[in-house]
Amino acid sequence: MEIRPLVDFLAPFLAPLLEGAGRATAAAAGEAWDHAVRLWGRLADRVRSRPAALEAVQDVAEAPDSTGARDALAWQLEKLLNADAELREELSALWSQATAAGVTVTNVTASGTRSIAVGRDVSGGSVSTGDTASPRRDPDE
Repeated sequence: MEIRPLVDFLAPFLAPLLEGAGRATAAAAGEAWDHAVRLWGRLADRVRSRPAALEAVQDVAEAPDSTGARDALAWQLEKLLNADAELREELSALWSQATAAGVTVTNVTASGTRSIAVGRDVSGGSVSTGDTASPRRDPDE
């Protein structure tokens, strides 16, 4: 099981998971939230029993986009899971369910002037950078 994709998936959910802000997040995130709750529920006690792992989780919760914080958490989770084969297997099964459901994170980056990034697809219209685009008109108007 690769740890970094798991960390990337959990990162945006860690702050509400730590704060217990479940209802609002659940409404916004849908099925992804459900998988995050199951994964975190399996990890939480073990993470809290390891100060370095807990600090790494708190760092990611405070700065979910930080590559350094995510790397530190990935390292802590790798150590934790290497020390507990049963937990690793359970987490791997939960992660497989999340990936099968298609709720895992897709990182998309737009770089450069007037760049556009799309995470999945675009439909129902045009995509504009704002330079010379005009609204698309229905030919029947």
